[in-house]
Amino acid sequence: MGFVAVNPASGEAAGEIPDWDDQYLDEALSQVVTVTPDWAALPISKRCALMQSAATVLLENIDRYAGLITAEMGKLSREARAEVEKCAWACEYYAEYGEAFLADEEIDSDASKSFVAYQPLGTVLAVMPWNFPFWQVFRFAAPALIAGNTGVLKHASNVPQCALAIEEVFRLAGFPAGVFRALMIRASQVKRVIEDPRISAVTLTGSEPAGRQVAAIASDNVKKSVLELGGSDAFVVLEDADLDLTVNQAVASRYLNCGQSCIAAKRFIVVDAIAEDFLARFTAGVEALQPGDPSDEATTLAPMARIDLRDELHQQVTDSIAAGAVAVTGCTPLEGSGAFYSASILDRVRPGVRAYHEELFGPVAIVIRARDEEDALRIANDSPFGLGGSVWTRDSKRGEAFARQVQAGCCFVNGMVKSDPRLPFGGIKRSGFGRELSRHGIREFVNAKTIWVK
Repeated sequence: MGFVAVNPASGEAAGEIPDWDDQYLDEALSQVVTVTPDWAALPISKRCALMQSAATVLLENIDRYAGLITAEMGKLSREARAEVEKCAWACEYYAEYGEAFLADEEIDSDASKSFVAYQPLGTVLAVMPWNFPFWQVFRFAAPALIAGNTGVLKHASNVPQCALAIEEVFRLAGFPAGVFRALMIRASQVKRVIEDPRISAVTLTGSEPAGRQVAAIASDNVKKSVLELGGSDAFVVLEDADLDLTVNQAVASRYLNCGQSCIAAKRFIVVDAIAEDFLARFTAGVEALQPGDPSDEATTLAPMARIDLRDELHQQVTDSIAAGAVAVTGCTPLEGSGAFYSASILDRVRPGVRAYHEELFGPVAIVIRARDEEDALRIANDSPFGLGGSVWTRDSKRGEAFARQVQAGCCFVNGMVKSDPRLPFGGIKRSGFGRELSRHGIREFVNAKTIWVK
């Protein structure tokens, strides 16, 4: 049986792709390893030109690629188009700046000449999730391929057509055959691929348990890894926040992609002085969201990606309510076909409640009340995760001082947390390690080689 994609809005099959046996996998890896030296030797200017072509292919086929995203994981059509556009942006960004990011770095020493040369490692395995099926891949692939690495992709099993479409992008852009391959393999085969001597490094975006397994296998084989794992981002609202702006962005930050984003706002930490006002406005915004067909422009709340994920989320919600959290709105699956869950808010969430300690990966916001700014900072940092966060205040200097103390890979002041090709992206604590994007991301999978000449 192959990989079967199920449309989350209808529950109907959206396509099936045959999976590979070990022999087919070995043939694909052999093709990649054969082309790797020639790709690394190609002048970076030519690699950049090909990446610019990849951006063109994405934009020329945006409707078809966005349609695959919507069909396989249920994303709203306008959000799917925005995802493809963002992938093109990343390709354009690295096509423009990749050569400068990888230029030799001269360093004064006792040598006549000494410098650092940034050289590719080889073939990088990417283990990627379903929630942003194009963007998660391109934010790895654009810098890694520009740097002279080749790439192989083990995508999530529910987005097989997206995986093959991404391989198609590079083929249509003129990349040599084998520079990027989508491996149609099962999770049980990933360990074998990481252990394969033809693989030089691995990057994973996904759950914490999956990250632990991949990191352990990579470590056992002394291979570089980059992990972007779960997040439980704090959205801190101080008493002087502009509530019109803040509530508008709170709804967008939590319910974009049906809340299925690592950097979605998940913990709304609000100081007592404005908690009731914020909650009333936030509830009105959430209740205005309209679930429905994700291809319909009138729909503002997409389905979740799978029924089993919806069931897991609902169990977290019901356990949290039983432990004392207050259901403000929603908190139930929606009737009918598809994996729809109501736009939901849990208030009065405290330590000891599942929603306080765990990531809720779906359209459920939790509200935690803080006495004051100091208490809000304590709560923001009282999490095993450290991916992103935001703080909302009319005093930007106050916000910056607060942001510096938040334990996370990024913190935004009066802005929704987002990934941007120009800015490094990644987490700390149990949200992973390493960075993607910007010049930091392109240097993750290179050998920073010191060359000393006398």
